[in-house]
Amino acid sequence: MKKNILLLCIIVAGFLITSSCMNNQQEKFSGNQKSNKTLMQIKREIFGTVNDTVPIYLYTLINENDMVVKLTNYGGIVTSILVPDNKHNFDDIVLGFDSLNNYLTGHPYFGAIVGRYANRIANGKFTLEGKEYTLAANNGKNHLHGGIKGFDKVVWDSKDYVDKDSVSVSLFYLSQDGEEGYPGNLSVKVIYTLTNDNELKIKYEAHTDQPTPVNLTHHSYFNLAGAGSGDILDHILMIDADMYTPVDETLIPTGELKKVKNTEMDFTTPHNIGSRIKEVEGGYDHNYVLNNGGKMAKVAELYEPHTGRVMEVFTTEPGMQFYSGNFLDGSITGKNRKIYQKHYGLCLETQHFPDSPNKPGFPSVILYPENTYGYTTIYKFSTR
Repeated sequence: MKKNILLLCIIVAGFLITSSCMNNQQEKFSGNQKSNKTLMQIKREIFGTVNDTVPIYLYTLINENDMVVKLTNYGGIVTSILVPDNKHNFDDIVLGFDSLNNYLTGHPYFGAIVGRYANRIANGKFTLEGKEYTLAANNGKNHLHGGIKGFDKVVWDSKDYVDKDSVSVSLFYLSQDGEEGYPGNLSVKVIYTLTNDNELKIKYEAHTDQPTPVNLTHHSYFNLAGAGSGDILDHILMIDADMYTPVDETLIPTGELKKVKNTEMDFTTPHNIGSRIKEVEGGYDHNYVLNNGGKMAKVAELYEPHTGRVMEVFTTEPGMQFYSGNFLDGSITGKNRKIYQKHYGLCLETQHFPDSPNKPGFPSVILYPENTYGYTTIYKFSTR
């Protein structure tokens, strides 16, 4: 009897020890799983140099969902955005280059911060407080995207931050009085933030010591099927805008606000971009008058049906330029040696209206010393 009791005790003790060990192993396994989870992080590396002396950095922002945004302090250029499709396959969905040298030799504003004035100013001239200013005519007879050396071609000071639910890079630039013909010393700050909600937030801020026109935007070429994978004509687009600004043959607004209803410009209900593009001379390159009333709101949604990728656009700006990549012509070889043909990317550039300094009826773009220029745009990514 005593032997049986002793044997039973040994068996129970062995079971308890085994169970305890198994629990310990499970706890260790859970700990390993947790430690393997991607944490919010930023990596910084040298991307190259300007003039063989000025170092240029490439920042890699990673969130807990493994979404990646890469950007550089040369031109504030976003070089890559990697997001999953509905099968959790990741692709880079913005056009660009693998090396800094390609950006230095010229490109159509891939992923850049555009300023001091985004979009076009007619004849490269405007009058402010009785004085006429002359800017570079770098787009035919018109001024485009800040001139010969706009904000897309300057070296920005930079600083990175890691927060609980986001990672950020702040960029700083002082545009001096007279730069590219603009009046006033303009101090600019742009903050790129990647959140755990798969949002790329872009916050703009500027101050001046003289009245000056300011209109900043971000100029990524998006292709939700993957950069270089084909054209964007099958993408389904919605733009919450009942009106747009018609343009002349040089893409300068006429000053009219025209309704989109029952026209080829109407994206108030989602439809694929290619369905009406042939009805638009040259393709889409137009400013839409957003319905957001100047408040933060969803103004656009882009959907790629083959991958299920979705990009929503939120902004406080009154306008958004929809550009369908009309001037891409196969002459540019981008990342992974892919050739960018016509319509291989599209831009959704939140901004004030083109040629506003010469159009009193448009929302004002003049920044005064006593005021602060500021707005935010969010590109949010998901799948369906």
